Amino acid sequence: MLTADRLSAPTATIPVAVAHGDGIGPEIMGAVLRILEAAGARIDPRPIEIGERVYRSGISSGIDDEALATLAATRVLLKAPITTPQGGGFKSLNVTIRKMFGLYANVRPSRALAPFVPTLHPAMDLVIVRENEEDVYGGIEHQQTADVTQCLKLITRSGTERIVRYAFEYARANGRKRVTCFSKDNIMKITDGLFHRVFEEISAEYPEIAHEHMIVDIGAAKLAVNPERFDVIVLPNLYGDILSDIAAELCGSVGMAGSANVGDDIAMFEAIHGSAPDIAGLGIANPSGLLNAAVMMLAHIGQSEIAQRVQNAWLRTVEEGLHTRDIYGAQSVRCLSTAEFADAVIARLGTSPQRLTPPALGKAVLTTAAKNQSQTPAPRKEHVGVDVFLDWTPGRANDLAAKLIAASAQSKLALTMITNRGTQVWPRASEMTRCVDHWRCRFMGEGPIDGLLIAALLESIARAGFDTIKTEGLYTFDGKPGYSLGQGQ
Repeated sequence: MLTADRLSAPTATIPVAVAHGDGIGPEIMGAVLRILEAAGARIDPRPIEIGERVYRSGISSGIDDEALATLAATRVLLKAPITTPQGGGFKSLNVTIRKMFGLYANVRPSRALAPFVPTLHPAMDLVIVRENEEDVYGGIEHQQTADVTQCLKLITRSGTERIVRYAFEYARANGRKRVTCFSKDNIMKITDGLFHRVFEEISAEYPEIAHEHMIVDIGAAKLAVNPERFDVIVLPNLYGDILSDIAAELCGSVGMAGSANVGDDIAMFEAIHGSAPDIAGLGIANPSGLLNAAVMMLAHIGQSEIAQRVQNAWLRTVEEGLHTRDIYGAQSVRCLSTAEFADAVIARLGTSPQRLTPPALGKAVLTTAAKNQSQTPAPRKEHVGVDVFLDWTPGRANDLAAKLIAASAQSKLALTMITNRGTQVWPRASEMTRCVDHWRCRFMGEGPIDGLLIAALLESIARAGFDTIKTEGLYTFDGKPGYSLGQGQ
């Protein structure tokens, strides 16, 4: 385990799990490891095999028990890109590792290297902190009818507190001045609303750091045209996945960007680009993304002086126009192979860039006090109704309502609303609303109810010949509805 004493020991050698990956992975990993060795990184690489060959062996997660054991022992993984086979039955390796080991924070810096790497935004220098475990990435999906599929979006208070606090701690550790939250809480008022609300609560703990919130669509538009205005952006999983790739491309090239996946006990460091099998074995891949991930790894394990040494040499190499093919252009002096680029960085170890300012490499750490800081009392929860989802042939909502009212005549729960794809179609409706075979039927009690009432209601609905595909309990929390309301309610 990476104890504080072990990380702070000046001569400690840290075991690191190393995955060479697929496609261009082995080439760029070889280049990066040579640079780290030449720079004096105090690491003990422990190779593990993950990715395509493991998938093909019949392990759907792409990582076997031996590799998992090595990762659990080292607590640090430097990972090259992998190839996930096409077709069903194969799970995302990254999602598996992130969720299995609690890697809740995905940290992706995007910094322009103008004029040495062309970009329309030469002053761009931002970091996206993406929540890594929740949102729609739980992969909880169902086909419920012939026409309708579903994906559940899960946002938790505890997960949001942790990622938001991490974003502010990262800003504090790295000299950043502002944290911006993106959400879509004008539409998803409960899930994204929670994310926004927790952001506002936690921002009060960091008065020295400016904070702001933007609806994700206008935030994305501002990011696309004026990324220079942003410093640190914190956002839920799906938005972060999309916008971090956009940010990396805006500042010059996705191939230059590294990322960290950080948990309380384990961290994974990787380039954000793919395995590029079309150029594998040609010796032309750019190792910069993985090298920048390795720099983040060195800072994480307490070797910031080595991280700075590597980063300075890399920046000096880029400044001198020594570029791989992906960024080679009018601003370049020489086009290098993967191995030649590594040699150029090694030759410049001990030098500093002349025009590019190296960013801070502070390590964001959530202390035990910060992790446990939230003491929000549990709200009073009351069960007040149920949404019953039916697979029913598209037709008139009034006909469905009449049948359900008749079926539930003996129940203490009353039908109050029917929606179709979220749009209310009974008791208020528009004749122009297109309906499909998926109906949400809301039943409410006059006060708190229990599971027995719901079971009796569902039995009566089944006896009337309806296909119930799902139910959702409706609760109030401290008297406030914990469910979305329909039109007119």
